[in-house]
Amino acid sequence: MLYQLYEAQRSLMEPFTDMARSAAKAYNNPMSILGQNPFSQRISASYDLMHRLGKDYEKPEFGIRTVDVDGVDVAIHERIEIDKPFCELRRFKRFTDDTATLDKLKEQPAVLIVAPLSGHYATLLRDTVKTMLKDHKVYITDWKNARMVPTTEGDFHLDDYVNYVQEFIRHLQKTYGNCHVVSVCQPTVPVLAAVSLMASRGETTPLSMTMMGGPIDARKSPTAVNDLAMNKSHSWFENNVIFRVPSNFPGAGRRVYPGFLQHTGFVSMNPSNHAKSHYDYFQHLIQGDDASVEQHRKFYDEYNAVLDMDADYYLDTIRVVFQDFCLVHGTWDVVGVDGKVERVRPQDIKTTALFSIEGELDDISGSGQTEAVHAICKGVTDSEQKHLEVPGAGHYGIFSGRRWREVVYPQVKDFIVQHQANLSTSLAKKPAKAPARKAPVASKKVAPKSRTRK
Repeated sequence: MLYQLYEAQRSLMEPFTDMARSAAKAYNNPMSILGQNPFSQRISASYDLMHRLGKDYEKPEFGIRTVDVDGVDVAIHERIEIDKPFCELRRFKRFTDDTATLDKLKEQPAVLIVAPLSGHYATLLRDTVKTMLKDHKVYITDWKNARMVPTTEGDFHLDDYVNYVQEFIRHLQKTYGNCHVVSVCQPTVPVLAAVSLMASRGETTPLSMTMMGGPIDARKSPTAVNDLAMNKSHSWFENNVIFRVPSNFPGAGRRVYPGFLQHTGFVSMNPSNHAKSHYDYFQHLIQGDDASVEQHRKFYDEYNAVLDMDADYYLDTIRVVFQDFCLVHGTWDVVGVDGKVERVRPQDIKTTALFSIEGELDDISGSGQTEAVHAICKGVTDSEQKHLEVPGAGHYGIFSGRRWREVVYPQVKDFIVQHQANLSTSLAKKPAKAPARKAPVASKKVAPKSRTRK
């Protein structure tokens, strides 16, 4: 019922937010009668803020048109490689007429970025994608809003997420021989499960896994997010945060964890910061500080755009990751696409290098939660494991912004290049057979607070 009330309130507010937008433009136009008012700038700013606080935020676009590759502008074309009921595998295809640059692009590693399915769209990783496109063939999991998926497509469980990731990895392996996987936040857990299952079956596993700010072991340094999941029962979540999609959406009747509830949770973690940000926005509008105004709009256009998650997936994640800690306890069983139940055994991974990254000030995935992956991946040699703690970085800082571009990405790039050499060597030795991994090559320390695992 709450979802229906929310939609009714949003529908009632829509005419007023549209009116506020029009009024803001009218008062901001010096050629209009309203714009002659001595308080017009302040009134316009008030209406603009009213519009942004009440508007409905649509899914943003990645909007990556070109990237600079060593001084050459390379065109980017987005296309869907695989379209699943709950996710699209999106590729950022690069084009250039420069022959030397084209040859360079062909030799670069293929990377699958697994985006979080935790309330925001994959476009939250826009900076991650744009930065990596300079040196990699980039694919990303673009998760769909569950309210837009008809109930005829069935339910979506955490097991289905794991199966999707395996399918996407195999797709890249078929195309390029092998690939590298980068997971950000929530997907570190299902990505590790997917690669573990592939290793247990004797399949070829990715050359490397880079895991950033994820709850591998949520018992370590629990944050407010962890505390909520740990202190409430599974039935509490099912009875209090799961609702059915209203009739005005394609997924009418589907049980979901609504995006607006997740967004409320995000804001409630730092309400004073958001209030200050909106007040600063109001002041910047009055002052005519267009650069600051645009920066605010870009951030909140992304931050306020949220999606619904299928109820089964959400509840599975609460239980498996935050309550039973199935991954670290070795008790996680996954149902495959063939209906077969398999135990997740990270210790079976032997030929995939492992890089974990944490932010020193991360208030979503606490210190040590991601690093815990090394303790359970016992089959990966110490020389093939690496951990980085980024000084002064919060959760978003490890995959977006200046610290990501200047501190984190250079190390991620070097780690991938180092282990891409394994594929190149094996292909050169055995061109007629499937790619085989060479013995691990020792990792290098390349920056402060980055260390090889011992």
